[in-house]
Amino acid sequence: MKAIASCLASIVGENAVCLWENIEVGHKQRILKAISGTQNSCIVYPQTQEQLAQVITEASRNNWHVLTCGSSSKLNWGGLVKDIDIIVSTERMKQLIDHAVGDLTVTVEAGMKFSHLQEILAKTNQFLALDPVAPESATIGGIVATGDTGSLRQRYNSVRDQLLGITIVRADGQIAKAGGRVVKNVAGYDLMKLFTGSYGTLGAISQVTFRLYPMHELSATVVLTGTAEAVSAAADILRSSALTPTQADLLSSQLVSGLELGSGLGLAVRFQSIALSVKEQSQRLLEVGQKLGLAGAVYAAGDEAGLWRLLREEMFSDGTSRGITCKIGVLPTAGVEVLSAGFRGLIHISSGLGWLRFEDEVGVLEMRSRLEGYGGFLSILSAPVEVKERLDVWGYSGNALRVMRGIKEQFDGKNILSPGRFVGGI
Repeated sequence: MKAIASCLASIVGENAVCLWENIEVGHKQRILKAISGTQNSCIVYPQTQEQLAQVITEASRNNWHVLTCGSSSKLNWGGLVKDIDIIVSTERMKQLIDHAVGDLTVTVEAGMKFSHLQEILAKTNQFLALDPVAPESATIGGIVATGDTGSLRQRYNSVRDQLLGITIVRADGQIAKAGGRVVKNVAGYDLMKLFTGSYGTLGAISQVTFRLYPMHELSATVVLTGTAEAVSAAADILRSSALTPTQADLLSSQLVSGLELGSGLGLAVRFQSIALSVKEQSQRLLEVGQKLGLAGAVYAAGDEAGLWRLLREEMFSDGTSRGITCKIGVLPTAGVEVLSAGFRGLIHISSGLGWLRFEDEVGVLEMRSRLEGYGGFLSILSAPVEVKERLDVWGYSGNALRVMRGIKEQFDGKNILSPGRFVGGI
């Protein structure tokens, strides 16, 4: 390992390579949540795109297995990686490349923190419309690699819908680009969509370009709570109404009671627009709730920000918990029935995507079977290593696995990038 570290130090410098025994304890624990078997790798921190390309080139030449990450906030998501030789972190690649204020686009290096980017954009009253799990520590590259959109998909769709351009380092060390810096562009092979949610198995993301949105004048969240039937009816009315929420999530009774929001199931709906519109839409939804016998409350300013932060924290631990957090997908109309099963969870009312949290793997298997009966899915995001070793993390039973393996072969024929982390052990 010291020989590998010495080779990498010649590319990035000695201060940018860290041996396993010198890695900070918290960082080491997050890494151990992502791997199978013993670990004795080193971390390398390239500071430029060119250094990243040289590191991957050297890995390809020596057939080293590489695990890519940013700040490692979501490194424990997905399948367990195997036989890792080096860990490549892009967190020191954090430059703002271009911010076209008039065009509402921004290009940044993959290692820039999401929170830092939002601070930069706020100076021009703009923002990136994503709601990642760990907004303070998540990097832009990690958000793209895991497709971590969050509840803002209600209004702004997913990560891949907001991505305009991407630059990646291929498994052979070559730099490739797709898309551009304009909202409309024509491309052949859509690398943006292919790399979004690929978990670092196809290449290392080095730069990304996003579309942006103007900041809102006012924001407020209406929370309705009550019986499953009434909450389901409220969600149906909201979906078919002229109201335009930016976030709208169904909440399980365990989540509602844990946050002291009321009793029964919940519906959290966020409106962001000019002040008059926010007040009018909030009032209309409260009136819908009253007619259905639901309790209603409005959260604004710091209380509102705290509410959405607590919802994320209730679903995702810091990596030390024994709980199991899963991503699910189901028909939106079946969301209330799924959340009535007795587990802590949250489901977006328009997409049917959401999260469920379990205390043991029995509940995971039961819910996976149930969701498959609805035509949905359940994939394990974070869980203890021994649980991931026993269960199929992705639970994929479709017919596209052969295509996925063919894409992996095309992009990474030596299988050196995050082996085992994706569907089917890819």
